[in-house]
Amino acid sequence: MNLWKDKRLRLTITRLGYEYLAAMLLLGLFAVNTGNNLLYLVFSMMLGLFLVSGWASRRAIRDLELVGIEEGNLFARVQGGVKVRLRDRAPGRARGLEVHLAVAQARVDPGFYPGALRGAQERLLVLQARPERRGLLRADWLELRTSFPFGFLEKAWRFPLDLDLLVLPHPRASAAGPAWEGEQGRARPRPGSASPDGARPFKERDPLSRMHWKRTAQRGTPWVRTFEDDPPTGQRLRLDLRAWTAGPAFERELEFLSGGILRARLQRRDITLRVETAGGGREYRGYTPCWRALGMAAPEGDAFHGPGSALP
Repeated sequence: MNLWKDKRLRLTITRLGYEYLAAMLLLGLFAVNTGNNLLYLVFSMMLGLFLVSGWASRRAIRDLELVGIEEGNLFARVQGGVKVRLRDRAPGRARGLEVHLAVAQARVDPGFYPGALRGAQERLLVLQARPERRGLLRADWLELRTSFPFGFLEKAWRFPLDLDLLVLPHPRASAAGPAWEGEQGRARPRPGSASPDGARPFKERDPLSRMHWKRTAQRGTPWVRTFEDDPPTGQRLRLDLRAWTAGPAFERELEFLSGGILRARLQRRDITLRVETAGGGREYRGYTPCWRALGMAAPEGDAFHGPGSALP
């Protein structure tokens, strides 16, 4: 039941509000039939409490402005965060707001906004989202809801959006394939020039003196130590869009490449992705640029040319 609305603000009576109104009207009837002044007083107090609830909830949702929405690194079929930044022109005011975001082909859990701290006019919220597919997904609206402080009336303030969120391919784990062009070499540190910094899986030409025996025993596969002054290793990936057509095979290849980028990030290695198209090739360096390139990739081939993204 919408009692009042403007362009974006909507007032609705909750179920508790209906129950409260029924009890208040019943008490009012008893007061009229009996003429008891005490019942009249209680009826007046209940009516005032109901009106104060509507005023307080309307005040709790005003003086807010949507600054922007950022998708971050949002992967298909994986729980990820969507960042919502709000500007509060009345910091310190108790809010108690539910934040709802509608995104096509994605489930977004509502968030909670208690209000900005005094002296801070902007606050960042992170909403948990699980998109169904990669690519651009349409964000339709953002809505702030509150039933603060008594739960009798609910205010909803909707912000229409004109925004597309980029969803990255699901990172699928796999061994190196035809699109993995190898790694740069890793130089040995001079004795005493560096301290152990971490560990990574064993690779060909790694010296046995750098074996990390404890990690090897835990994982069941050989691992070696890394050092602070080791030159960063680099992984090069290649995707030829001319060799692919749209379909599950192309999506799986993107997921394998996305898994390679995630693996390089976990092992703190440089990553380079070269994308070949009919208009020429382009290289992307860094985790986020490579992921975004995969998220926007579209096949250009008319026939399938092989099991990998590299041409024969």
